[in-house]
Amino acid sequence: MSNFRELKVWQKSKDLAVEIYRLTAHGNFNKDYGLKDQICRAAVSIPSNIAEGDELDTDNQSIKHFYIAKGSAAEVLTQAIIAHEISYISQQQRNHIEQECKSIAGMLTRLIQARRG
Repeated sequence: MSNFRELKVWQKSKDLAVEIYRLTAHGNFNKDYGLKDQICRAAVSIPSNIAEGDELDTDNQSIKHFYIAKGSAAEVLTQAIIAHEISYISQQQRNHIEQECKSIAGMLTRLIQARRG
């Protein structure tokens, strides 16, 4: 059995999910249950799909979950952009989330390429 917790992309995406939960626990973001729920669910989806994909029996199954995780990273970025434009988060917070999402997406691309052989 592989150990997804050793994957740097899983560690980074898990940390991002924790950060998103903390960020959305305050101010207007905390009161906007729809956007808060959506961004938290998307953030949790990233490490969850990485973990699930890493535990599956075939590379093709794994790759499918890694692509889902990559899509969830794009969702988080989109929701962070919206959150910034409606003044829930600062430009600095939005930039940080964007940097993390892009980094995670890049790591996932490399992981997918490695699994393809």
